[in-house]
Amino acid sequence: MGKIKRLAGETVLYGFGSILPRVLNFLLVGVHTEVFAAEEYSVLTKLFSYVALVNVVFLFGMETAYFRFASAPGADEKKIFNLAQTVIVCISLACSVPFLVFSHPIADFLEVAGHEKLVRILVVIMFMDAITAIPFSRLRHQHKPLQFAVGKLINVGLFIGLNFVFLYSSYFEPKVDYVIIANLIANAFFVLMFAKTLLQWRPQFDRQISPKMFSYAYPVMLTGLAGMTNETFSRLMLDKWLPDNFYGNISKASALGIFGACYRFSVLMSLAIQAFRYAAEPFFFAQSNEKNSPQLFAKVNHYFVIVCCLFLIGVSINLDILKFFLRREEYWAGIDIVPILLLAYLFLGIYYNFSAWFKITDRTYYGTIITCIGAVVTLIGNYFLIPVAGYTGSSFTALLCYFSMTVICYVLGQRFYPIPYTVGKDLLYVICTTAIVYGVYYVDKMLGLSSQVVATLFHAIVILVYIGAIILIERNGFTEKRA
Repeated sequence: MGKIKRLAGETVLYGFGSILPRVLNFLLVGVHTEVFAAEEYSVLTKLFSYVALVNVVFLFGMETAYFRFASAPGADEKKIFNLAQTVIVCISLACSVPFLVFSHPIADFLEVAGHEKLVRILVVIMFMDAITAIPFSRLRHQHKPLQFAVGKLINVGLFIGLNFVFLYSSYFEPKVDYVIIANLIANAFFVLMFAKTLLQWRPQFDRQISPKMFSYAYPVMLTGLAGMTNETFSRLMLDKWLPDNFYGNISKASALGIFGACYRFSVLMSLAIQAFRYAAEPFFFAQSNEKNSPQLFAKVNHYFVIVCCLFLIGVSINLDILKFFLRREEYWAGIDIVPILLLAYLFLGIYYNFSAWFKITDRTYYGTIITCIGAVVTLIGNYFLIPVAGYTGSSFTALLCYFSMTVICYVLGQRFYPIPYTVGKDLLYVICTTAIVYGVYYVDKMLGLSSQVVATLFHAIVILVYIGAIILIERNGFTEKRA
């Protein structure tokens, strides 16, 4: 278990650098849903969804390419860093200029007319994110999770503090513009943090390595683009494909705001996945040449599934409390979609684990194919389900998309890089956990647990029994001395 314990330790530290800041950021949902009505919040939902999509192009898959080539035997890490940074700076500059020049028509196209200034600010934010991405990746490659964590925590501290200043101070009128301005100021800290690294960077091109890195990275970028389509498409199209008066007196813009706010609860699962990926990606590359790596990867995935199931049950059965983070009751209308989205993200996390095979074997184009299939599922699913089921239909589409990607990735992976995953046992964990979640919902409703204290106590007992059952089932694996 030694290598898994090291991975777990780094995951905890990366958690402080990625999970904790974004959990704190999640708490801002309470601030934003108190200050902004659902229709106003929909502007943030839409703009940040587009940013997430475009940001993939700015990064161009170079983070993964950097890990792959910097981890190669005998690699010159400094040279690889310069090569990767050069690509990112060139691409992000080439993308930023037209966005800045044509911000007015772009705002009209995005249906956020009058917010041209916000479009320009978001472009600057994306550029800063892009040029600091490889420096952050370098910290991960050099196993410096503490520096990674401190930087992320300072950034989110600035962002949260500025949100309170702008939205609650009598000197400013509360508006969505200030949320994005706060983001700009907070992200400028990253540039200061890596000022020395950025100043030491020298534009570089290698006739042999650069084309290989580019060829390796662009399928990753396409995969990320398709993946981000899966992530954001429902929020981009909900107000377009939702029939008029679908939710009665709730406007389509308000429905988007409700969906966007409730969608944020799924972040609680995606954050755990992200922290794990920060530690696991370099771990998988480093262990890929070991004789027992397939067995090790299978064990890692098994424990990953267990942890995600704990997140699924812990969040889902306590939504009766967690919903109060959404300060206005109008947002509570969409709370039932949260367990569906959490389950969807659980399968996305499993997919990321399964995807190690095509990164290790340099068949990243399979990742593009699989994720594009997922994007097709997303497009078709949302097109047909939004008109009949609204944002619930979008949530089920996300689940279908990520489950399909997981199955396809597993089948192909067993052909090219066989790994003895405990599929049956892992799937049983997921099914049983989901059944318990909805079983608890049924019991709550059947017994009419109107007292919050009684309901919370019941939910706590369920979670403790669930954890006890896991310890009992996995006791032999937990006591192993070696992976």
